[in-house]
This record gives sequence, structure tokens and C-alpha cells, in this order.
Amino acid sequence: MAFEAGSDLAISVYNTLTRRKEPFVPVHPGRVGMYVCGPTVYKPSHVGHMVGPVIFDTVKRFLSWAGYQVKFVVNITDIDDKLIVEAAKQNSTVPIVAERVTADYMGCLKALGVRGIDLFPKATDHIPEILSMIESLIAKGHAYPSAGDVYFDVASDGDYGKLCNRDPEQMEAGARIEISDRKKNPGDFALWKGAKPGEPSWPSPWGPGRPGWHIECSAMSLKWLGAPIDIHGGGLDLQFPHHENELAQSESYLGHAFTKYWMHNGLMKTGDKKMSKSEGNEVVVSLLLKRHKSEAIRYLLLSSHYRSPIEFSEARLEEVGRTLEGFHRFFELFARISGKSFFYLETPKHREAKRLDPALAPEGLLRDIMTLSARLFESLADDFNTGGAIGALHEMLTRLNRFVAETRLEENRDQASLEPLIAGATLLRECGLLLGLFEEETVKESGTGLTDGLMKLLIELRAESRKTKNFAMADQIRKGLTDLNITLEDRPGGTIWRQS
Repeated sequence: MAFEAGSDLAISVYNTLTRRKEPFVPVHPGRVGMYVCGPTVYKPSHVGHMVGPVIFDTVKRFLSWAGYQVKFVVNITDIDDKLIVEAAKQNSTVPIVAERVTADYMGCLKALGVRGIDLFPKATDHIPEILSMIESLIAKGHAYPSAGDVYFDVASDGDYGKLCNRDPEQMEAGARIEISDRKKNPGDFALWKGAKPGEPSWPSPWGPGRPGWHIECSAMSLKWLGAPIDIHGGGLDLQFPHHENELAQSESYLGHAFTKYWMHNGLMKTGDKKMSKSEGNEVVVSLLLKRHKSEAIRYLLLSSHYRSPIEFSEARLEEVGRTLEGFHRFFELFARISGKSFFYLETPKHREAKRLDPALAPEGLLRDIMTLSARLFESLADDFNTGGAIGALHEMLTRLNRFVAETRLEENRDQASLEPLIAGATLLRECGLLLGLFEEETVKESGTGLTDGLMKLLIELRAESRKTKNFAMADQIRKGLTDLNITLEDRPGGTIWRQS
């Protein structure tokens, strides 16, 4: 796509429904409704559960920055077979397990910088809307009651299978279909499930029971966003059966389009398998955060195109951590040179493409940084390519570091060179915030009180040892600090330290 000076930023998105990239034009000018399927809260969140929220949080950040008003909804499935089974295993109740696991999920989102979700509707709070929708589908001939259950009749929907681009028989052959003599067709799916003894239930015209999985999302999204929704998102594994069924029942109910753009993110993988509880290879987020910084986890989830699989490994996370240390070293360097904190540089909430024309800047650092930032914005505008955006972010860092080295700015503090450095760093921060990175200062170059004083003393002892050519002592001090995860950096203005 072209990024032309003086033009509005043209955004395109790959639509799973049409299987092509399309210009992004919201249903209502200037406003975007986005619904993403959330978790079934029966076990603590693993890192795979964070992929969708982090990606679509970034989508909202970028759309908001581009000037749209975005309403972002993520549901909580707090009644389901898996929850019932887990509550029984724990000798607990479904509400207690759901509340505890929901709190864990919310904590993980907060840790990973997912701040853009406006609503977290729960399935159990929307039983009236679900019942009303089911009654309407029965009245329209798209659903039928059967022995306390209610099923959607897939044969009543002439274009069932259009999201997956397969006919119903192909989908039945490739999926585990719940066998029941209560169904007209093997592919029919439950809208309402009659309650078994001891299960949570709600009264309905068909007897006590609970909603099926798919109808929950239809009812909640329609209540809070209306239809058509601009963006409906979720993991690739939800395309069938969940999203296909959700699409079928919603459009049968509405009589018109349910969602304009369907977006599906790639899945988290460990080796050649999807990360999931059923595979037994899940990595629980709360435990992962004890070994790695939250910013590194978010960075990993954004490091490839959102439609691609994400390879997870401890080694990869450690590599990402070292990469982020390079950014934070620059932030410290910038603070020493400019006297300003990188984390308090003021950035605009909205931008127009015409204000980003690199040709408007004089040749040199600022023009180079503007060119790279324009590339980053282009990547995000081109189907929200966060991997390409992170690549541009790295090039910005390299260019800024090279400028400081070439001008020897840390030593001479030349005002003429300082001004473009500050402008370039401000653009770097703006770009980082679009990705949800560099929001808070996570690395300190010194401590306070006793720690600060002791480190100052050790640095002075090491400097004196080197001055007197007692290199063994100097090396011993450095090695001892390294064993304590403290790194020394010799700079033109003196030695600094940081704790990793």
C-alpha cells in the first residue's frame, strides 16, 4: 500500500469471510465496534490465552491513534461443560471457580498491558437475551426443541459453511460432532442444553437448562455492539465450529450481515503442537511472569504477523529480554544526555498521514527517524502487521544510537545535536506506545539509600584498582557483581550500574 504525504492513512484488513485483504471502512464513519471471544474460565490462563487480547489491544491502539472511536468487548464464558467438570473435581461450585479464574485472567491482561477492553460481559448475566434469541430462531424455523434441548438446524441456513469455505458434510467429516438421537442432522448444534441433576440451570420454555457455547457470544455481541459488528476476532481454532455457528445463528436471527470483518489470529505453538490444556503443554502466565518480564511476553506475541503461528520457548523469551534491554539502555543514555525521561516525552493521541511526511524534515537524523516511523505506521495499516512494525522500531533504535556515537553527544552535549535526538526519541516513544511497549520505566540505573551508596563505593574501588593497575581486583569486583545480576557499564561520563 502507498503511504502518501497529504493523504489519510489507508488501512486494510484481511477478512477471513472473503479470504482477501480489503480496505477498512467501518459501518459507521469514525466509529468501530470490535468483539473478541474470551476464555472459558475453568483453569488459570496460559500464555496462549494472551495472544488474542494482546493483538486486538494493539489493533485498538492503532485505530484509536488513527482517529477512530473504538468500543472493544471481550466476553467471559462462565458456564460450560468444562467448568462444571472442573468445579466437581475441586469439590467447589461453578460460580466460585469462574470468579477465581476470571480474576487470574484479568490480572494477566493487566500485566501484559492490555488496557483497551471496554467491557467484559459474562454469559450468565445475559440469560434473558439468550432465551429471547433462541425463541426467535425457533419461530423463524431455524431451530427446534427436542427433549429439553434446543438445536440450530444447519439445513435451514443455505450458506452455512461460508466462513470456513466448506460445505456442511466436509465440516462434519473434519470435526468431532456431538452425537445425539435428539438431532435432525449430525451437524446441528445446541442452543440450549437441558440440565442434568446437580448442574447449574435457569428456567426456560423448554425446561431448566443452560445456554450452548455459541449462542452466548451472539447474544452478548448484539447487545453491546449491535450489528453489523465491524470486527469480530478470535483465535484460528475458533473459526470452526464456534465462529461458523455463531455466524449462522446470528444472521438467521437478524436477516442481514452479522459482522463486516472476521479476523483470526495464529495460535501459540510449542514445538509442532498448539499450546492447550488438552495437549498438556500449557505455560501458565502467572508462573511465566516470575521468570520473565511482562514486556518481553507482549513483545514476543507481537513479533510476527498476527495471522502466523507464534513459536514459544524459554530461549526465545530470553532472547527477547536481551533485545528489550538494548532499548532500555538507550532510554537511560537519552536521560543522561538530555536530562529528560524518555517515559515522560509527550506524544500525540492522534495523527494524520500528512503530518508525517519525511520530506518536511531537514536531512539527517530526524528525516531518517520520520521515514522509519512512516514505515512502522504503514506496517500497522497493512493488516495490522505488528512484526513489520517491530522491525522498523529496531531500525529506529539503531539509527538513534549511531547518531549519539557519531556526534559524541554524551560527552559534548551539543545543543544543535540534542534537538533532533529529542524529536527522534519522541517518535520512538510514540511508535512503542502503539504496540503497548515502553509504557513504564522498568530498568533503573541506580538504587537509593544504602544500596546506592554501596554501589558507588564499589565502583570507586574498581576505578582505583584499575588506576593502580590492580586488574585482578577490578575484575573480581565486576565478576562478583555479575554473579549478583548487576551489570557495570563504563561510559564517557563515568560508570553506571543496573540490576537485571
